[in-house]
Amino acid sequence: MSTRRSSARVSGVLLTVLLTSSCVGTGETSTGDSSSGPVSLLLWADPEELPAYREVISRFREQEPDIEVRLTHTGNRDDLLTRLSTSFSGGTPPDLFLLNYRFIGQYQARGVLEPIQPYLEDSDAFERDDFYPQALEAFTFDGVLHCLPQNVSSLVVYYNVDMFREIGLEGPPEDWTFFDMVGLARNLTIDRDGDGAPEQYGLGVEPTVIRIAPFIWSNGGTLVDDEENPTRFTLHEPAAAEVMQSFFDLREEYRVVPTEHELESQEDEDRFLNGGSAMLLASRRETPSLRTVTDFEWDVAPLPVFQEPAGILHSDAYCMTRASAHKEAAWRFLEFALGPEGQRITAEAGRTVPSLIEVAESDAFLDPDQPPASSQVFLDTIPHIRRTPSISTWHEIEERVDEVLEIGMYHRVPALDIAQRIIRETTEMFARAG
Repeated sequence: MSTRRSSARVSGVLLTVLLTSSCVGTGETSTGDSSSGPVSLLLWADPEELPAYREVISRFREQEPDIEVRLTHTGNRDDLLTRLSTSFSGGTPPDLFLLNYRFIGQYQARGVLEPIQPYLEDSDAFERDDFYPQALEAFTFDGVLHCLPQNVSSLVVYYNVDMFREIGLEGPPEDWTFFDMVGLARNLTIDRDGDGAPEQYGLGVEPTVIRIAPFIWSNGGTLVDDEENPTRFTLHEPAAAEVMQSFFDLREEYRVVPTEHELESQEDEDRFLNGGSAMLLASRRETPSLRTVTDFEWDVAPLPVFQEPAGILHSDAYCMTRASAHKEAAWRFLEFALGPEGQRITAEAGRTVPSLIEVAESDAFLDPDQPPASSQVFLDTIPHIRRTPSISTWHEIEERVDEVLEIGMYHRVPALDIAQRIIRETTEMFARAG
């Protein structure tokens, strides 16, 4: 296991202990008294994102002066999950929290979420058809919508335009393949001093489930045996194993991605931000940080394919807790935050691909004067988006699989061996999901 993941797991354990007597994150309270609250909101946000959430709360308060919204933000996803688990266990959950669909199943299974569907059906602010269905489906359990999505992002390729121009290209070709990407990455990996350690890598991508899955689907393969009620992975099947081996070859065969040791000192996102790599596979989440870059020009391209276009959903939603004493006030905040004005604010900050269709198709998101110039790529990908299973143990499963995938990427273990190990080590986790 790499130091990166090991540290995250250790810190998560420590936080579980510490949170019994303290709070993770920074509490922020909008001023004034409220007869309908206060409404507590918990989310994870990078520093570049926070001003947008603060503005949403401020603008909502202007419209609803009687409702106070208290924002608590954590510094990373692990802290958020620890905070949530501790608050539910202690009987003090927030009224609202914002979380990715891949981690919602565990809370839905515990019955701690207030289904959002009745509120949406009675709303005068918007209706179900106003949102992208791909995002809504990710938060629907047994036919009932439990949380309301804020965004509908997908995996794309960020690329350094300046580096591409140095090899005579403006960017990746249209309709490119995975092996086109490999070829470009080889041309863009540069060892200037000849010491065997490139100063510039062609590509940054982690060997994780959410990075590999869309390529497995693109190759005609499957991730699990049943997408709605999975019992095991199907990574040993030829289409999936071929993709896994192609990923592993990025390091040991082609050497176009950093070593495990190099990643321990500088992760892929930071390397790209600092001009140390030409391409990065990531979701819309990287955009606010990249907008602070002044040293080079950058843009986005769709994922390359094996056989056909495929994408993977990256979507967060606001969830209301069943124990909330301020449900009506919380819903009124959601109507604003996920309505045209609230979604415009977060879209202009760069963080989200709005789940509200009218905002996604507006200049608030597609503004040609704000990078990336090719934001339309995110919308063009939506029809090809698929998602990972929404089961209660998926977070646990994903953590374990990512650890094993790292072994294949950095230690020359064949893809079929890795696939069999993943199946062995996760079958019991699937069984526990019921």
